[in-house]
Amino acid sequence: MNARERVMKAWGLMPGKPDRVPLQFDLCESLLNHFSKELNIPLSITKNIYEDVTWRISGNEIRLALGSDVVVTGASEASDFKPEIDEKGTWLNEYEMRMRQGDIYVEIMEYPLKDVTTVEELKNTIVFPDLNLPGRFEDAAALVKKYKDEYFVIGDIEVTIFTLAQQMVGMEKLMIDMAMGEEYIPVLINMITDFHIEHGLKLMDQGVDALWAGDDFGAQTGLLFSKEMFRDIWKPAYVRMCNAFREKDPDIKLILHCDGAVSELMDDFIDIGFQVFNPVQPGVPGHGPEEMKRGWGDKIGFWGAIDQQELIPLGSDEDLEKDLIEKISILGKDGGYVVAPAHILQPDVTPERVKTFIDLCHKHGSIY
Repeated sequence: MNARERVMKAWGLMPGKPDRVPLQFDLCESLLNHFSKELNIPLSITKNIYEDVTWRISGNEIRLALGSDVVVTGASEASDFKPEIDEKGTWLNEYEMRMRQGDIYVEIMEYPLKDVTTVEELKNTIVFPDLNLPGRFEDAAALVKKYKDEYFVIGDIEVTIFTLAQQMVGMEKLMIDMAMGEEYIPVLINMITDFHIEHGLKLMDQGVDALWAGDDFGAQTGLLFSKEMFRDIWKPAYVRMCNAFREKDPDIKLILHCDGAVSELMDDFIDIGFQVFNPVQPGVPGHGPEEMKRGWGDKIGFWGAIDQQELIPLGSDEDLEKDLIEKISILGKDGGYVVAPAHILQPDVTPERVKTFIDLCHKHGSIY
């Protein structure tokens, strides 16, 4: 079977079991540049409207050549958008967040809604990228056309509702204003939800097989706020968004990326309509493979679960192999799993280690 069939069988979009657990991985810029030279494949970069997502959706040709079963695409910066970098190395992105490049990820230096307190101020201040500008979905359309017959194509709308609100308002202010019930909060959530409904629908127009939303509700030991607050303030927006996608295409696969210890919300994620949970962050409470598979494996698929913070860059080959065997045999039992690192592989991972990871995934992919 080809890669597309492998993923579709794993996630229940086709009958039967895959011949092996499918594989997906993201690579940082330096690793993509290394493999571009090694494989003699030009690096194709799609600059996303939120900068860090660029490395989720770039270099697909390289990742496929290395053994990935999945294409990940998304919206580009508008063709005529040219950020002006000032003397401090900062710039305004299309959301008018002031950004700078950190050691690994971009950092927000100034939140555009940092002073908003009323609905009127919100409406006069908030800026969304125009999704109809030229160039926005050209790369996505080209990737779908080139690869959809052989590979499973995911449309990425990460930095979705909660995270986009956080990065417009600032985490401290957002959390305080949520707790205080400030009047602008539900209006902000509705505006962001409307934006991402349009965003996702346009990616669906390009022909993607799945939509990948991404918001982090957890820290290393538990939720950022209570389940009740999630259900009262945030959950209705995700229900509305997922319903809009499914109304357009009942067969679209809906994926949620949510970092942190968030097992307390798994039933809510399923109730919302998400069908795959990513990245199954390892090493946090409630995320063990047995706990996940036993608790929710008959209701939702899994994608990720391999530790990229310590194990992949620093662990021995034997430890990595042991972990992969455990995750594949448990999460992959009877299907439902795509093996992947829990986040983008960074420069602390050597190219040789990347190839070892891929080889081990292929070697043990059919053991479940």
